[in-house]
Amino acid sequence: MIIQRNSAKCKDLKNQNEVSKFSKENDWCPDPNKPLEDKMKSYDGAPQENQLEPTEKLMPSDKYAERVSLNLHLEIDLVFIGLLVLALGTRLYNLEEPRYIVFDELHYGRYVSLYTKGVFFFDAHPPLGKQLLYLAGHIAGYDGNFTFDRIGSPYTPNVPIKALRLVPAVAGSLLVAVTYQVMLEMSFHQWTAILAGLLVLFENCFLAQSRFMLLESIQILFGLCGILCTIKSTSKMGASCVIWLCVGAVSLGCCFSVKYSGLYTYYLAIFLVGRQIWQRIGSKESTLHLTLAALWRIIVLFILPLLVYVCVFYAHLIMLPKAGPHDSVMTSAFQASLQGGLASITRGQPLHVAHGSQITLRHAHGRTCWLHSHAHVYPVRYTDQRGSSHQQQVTCYSFKDVNNWWIVKRPEQPSLAVARPPDAIRHGDIVQLLHGITSRALNSHDVAAPASPQSQEVSCYIDYNVSMPAQNLWRVDIVNRDSEDATWDSIRSMVRLIHVDSGSALRFSGRQLPSWGFHQHEVVADKVITHQDTIWNVEEHRYTKAEDRRERERELVSAEMIPTAVTQLTFWEKFAELQYKMIAHAPDAPHGHMFASEPAEWPLLVRSIAYWLSPNSNAQIHLIGNLVTWYAGTISVVLYSIMLALYAVRRRRACADLPIRATQRFYDAGFVFFLGYLLHYLPYYFMDRTLFLHHYLPAYIFKILLLSYVIDHIYYILQLRERTKPLTHVFIVCVVVWLAYVVLTFNKFSVLNYGNVDLTESDLINLRWKDTWDFILHKKS
Repeated sequence: MIIQRNSAKCKDLKNQNEVSKFSKENDWCPDPNKPLEDKMKSYDGAPQENQLEPTEKLMPSDKYAERVSLNLHLEIDLVFIGLLVLALGTRLYNLEEPRYIVFDELHYGRYVSLYTKGVFFFDAHPPLGKQLLYLAGHIAGYDGNFTFDRIGSPYTPNVPIKALRLVPAVAGSLLVAVTYQVMLEMSFHQWTAILAGLLVLFENCFLAQSRFMLLESIQILFGLCGILCTIKSTSKMGASCVIWLCVGAVSLGCCFSVKYSGLYTYYLAIFLVGRQIWQRIGSKESTLHLTLAALWRIIVLFILPLLVYVCVFYAHLIMLPKAGPHDSVMTSAFQASLQGGLASITRGQPLHVAHGSQITLRHAHGRTCWLHSHAHVYPVRYTDQRGSSHQQQVTCYSFKDVNNWWIVKRPEQPSLAVARPPDAIRHGDIVQLLHGITSRALNSHDVAAPASPQSQEVSCYIDYNVSMPAQNLWRVDIVNRDSEDATWDSIRSMVRLIHVDSGSALRFSGRQLPSWGFHQHEVVADKVITHQDTIWNVEEHRYTKAEDRRERERELVSAEMIPTAVTQLTFWEKFAELQYKMIAHAPDAPHGHMFASEPAEWPLLVRSIAYWLSPNSNAQIHLIGNLVTWYAGTISVVLYSIMLALYAVRRRRACADLPIRATQRFYDAGFVFFLGYLLHYLPYYFMDRTLFLHHYLPAYIFKILLLSYVIDHIYYILQLRERTKPLTHVFIVCVVVWLAYVVLTFNKFSVLNYGNVDLTESDLINLRWKDTWDFILHKKS
C-alpha cells in the first residue's frame, strides 16, 4: 500500500530525511557532547516504531483525503540469473560421468536402495539428504536392484546416475546464486556480491562436492538460505518479518536434518536474532511490546526447526517398515516392531519369563552386546599384579553365540523344567542365572574387576573348595514396570539385576578386555545401580523342557537366535530410541583412514581426498580446493582479526577511524561471516573421530564471504582519504588479475573434478603443487 499525503508535507519529510542521511554519513568524528558508545550504537537494520511515524500527526479529517493504491513490483536480477546459469553449466556438464561409484556414493547409494525397498537401516546422521536422493531416484524409476559393493565399481544400466546426482548438482548451483544474494542483503556493493558468487562458482572443492551423490552441497545450501532469510527478517517489520523468519527457520531445520554439523549454522541464526532482540531492548519500546517481539521470534526459531526435524524422522520410519541388516543396533523391541524382524522368527514364543526360562540378556543402551560366558577363567594375576578370583569369565559379547544363553532359576527349586502353569518371575523376586552350556551360576564377590578395579568382578562360580562361597543370588528390578507385581517379560521389560550380597548392579562397563578375555567387553557389579549401562532386556526366550543336562545343551545349541512376539511401538518411542542410538554410536565411528586429515591442516589445504581412479586410465577425481582462493581466504581471516582488534583498541581510545555506517558494516560482517567461520571450524578440534577435508566446507563458504568483504573494506579504506584514492585503481587492477588467476587455477584443476581426462605422469606432477597432495599414478601394463 502507498499512502500519499499532500505535496508540502511530503516535501518537508523528504528534506528532513536527506538532512538526516547527510549528517549520518558524514559524522566522521565523535561529538564531544555525546558519548562515543551512543554514537556507535549498533543498528540491527529493523526500523523502530518511532522511526516509522511521521513528524506530524495526521488529523482525522486528513484520513479521508488519503488515496490508497496497490502496486505490484516485479524485479528481475539479471546478475543472479547469470550466476545461476553459469553454475548450472559447470555442475551439470557431463553429470553421468564417470559411470562408477565415486567415494561416499558407496554409502548414500546403499541408503537409496534400502529406501526403495523399504528396508530399515541405521546411520549416524539425520535422513533428509538421503531422502532427497531417494526421491530423485524414485522419480527416475530406480528399482533399488544394484549392489553398492565398493568404490570404483561400474554402475549398471538400471541405475539412473544423472538423476541421483542431480539434487547435489542443483544445490551446488543454487549455492553460487544464494552467496551473491547474501552479500547484497548485507548492504555491500553489488560488485562485492558478484565477487563472492564468482569465488564460489570457481571453487574446485564445491564443484567436486556438487557433481556426485554427496550431501555437503545440500546442507550448505539450506544453511546459507536460512542465514539469508534470518538477515532479511531483521531488516523487515510486520508480516514480512514473520514470513522471512519462518522461511529461515524451516531452512535451518532442513540444514541440520541433512547432517548434524548443520547445527552450527542454526546457532549462528540464533545469535543473529538474539542480537537483534538485545539491540531493541535499548529502544523506547514498551516492555510488553519487546517481550512479545522476543517471544514470537524464540517460538519460531525453536518450534519450526524442531517440527521439520521430527517430520523428517516420521517420514524416515514410515518409509522403512521392513527389517534389515542394521537391526541389531536397535533394541529388541524396536526390531520386533519391524516387518520380518524378530516377530517373524519368534511367533508363538512365550512372553513371561519364568522359572526354567532359557534367555539371552541384551545390554539395552549404547553398544549392542549380550551377557556371555565361556569355559575360560580369569588369569590368576593381571598385568598390574592384582589377583583375580580365577573363576569363569563373564563378558558382554557383540555377536550372537550359543554361550549367550542363560537359565532363570528360583534358588529353592532343584528342577529346571518349566511348571504348568509357568511360575512367572516378578519384580523384586530373587533368582539365580545359570549359564546354559556350563551350568555355572552368575556370581559376584568382593574382588576387583579386571579393567574397572573400582567395581566388583562378575564371574560364574566354580567351587575350588576354598574359603570363597558362592554369592549367586540376584534380585530382579523391572525399571519400566506398571505396578509392583509386574511380570518379567521378554522384549518389553527393562531390568536391573541387583546382586543380593553386595547391593551392586550388573553393569556393562564399556571397557575392552585384553587377549585373555578374547577382546570382549567387561561386565562388572557396580554400586551405582542407577547408571544406564545397568539396564538389560531379555531378547531370546524359550522354556526348558528337558531335565537332562546334555539334552538341555542340545536344545540350546539348536535354538533360534532371535526372540519374541510382535511388539507395537509408538512413533515417539521409536523416535526417542533412534535419537539415543545415533548419539551413542557417534563415538564408535571408525578411526583411521588413508585420506583423513586434521583441522589444523584445513586452512592450508595440506591434504586432498582421492575420490575415484579410473580402472583403465589415469583419469581421477579428487576433492581439492582452488589454492588461490583458499590461501587468500585464510589471509582474510587473519586480516579481519587484526582489524577487529585494532578498531576495538582505537574505539576504546575514542578515535573514530570510520563513519558510523562503515563501522556498522564492519561489525555486521564479523557477526555473520567471521563468527560463522569460527562456529563451523573450531568445534572439530574437540572431536575424537576421523575427519576429512569435506568437513571444512561449511566453514569455507563463510570464509569466502569474509574474503569478499575484506576486499570490499580495503577498497573502502583506500577511497576514504584523498591521499590514498589514487591507489584504488592499482588495487582494482590487482583484484582483477588475482581473480583471473582464480579462474585459471579453477580451469587447471577441473580435470580432477570431472575425471574425464587421461592424465599422464607429467600432468599429475604439474598438478601436484604441494608435496602432501596424494595423487595416484596408475601404472599401465
